Amino acid sequence: MDDLLWYLLVWGAVTVPGVLLGWLRVFPKAGQPWWAALVPLYNIYVLVVGVARLSTLWFVLVLIPVVQIIAAILVNLEVARRFGKSEAFGLGLALLGFVFYPLLGFSSDHYQEGTAEFGE
Repeated sequence: MDDLLWYLLVWGAVTVPGVLLGWLRVFPKAGQPWWAALVPLYNIYVLVVGVARLSTLWFVLVLIPVVQIIAAILVNLEVARRFGKSEAFGLGLALLGFVFYPLLGFSSDHYQEGTAEFGE
């Protein structure tokens, strides 16, 4: 059990700061406040509704266990699309967000307004 706890602590210490660092840069590119990335749960709402421009229903789906896996992947695909990135990059955001969100945040890619593909 101790090994699992250490693994989870190291995993969290690596992944959480990476995603937050990326969100701190991605949110302002999408016209959202940078500080929203630091507020638990609200940051997910801003990502889904403010950045991906999906309906509030998608935010609810991201919170439902099991359903959240598919919903989170689709939300990240939409975030990638909003920045002109490929679906493969969207999968990278979903699966390796601690690498891909900083890549997106520190890139010169611009946010693209438009209608949502999956919602609304």
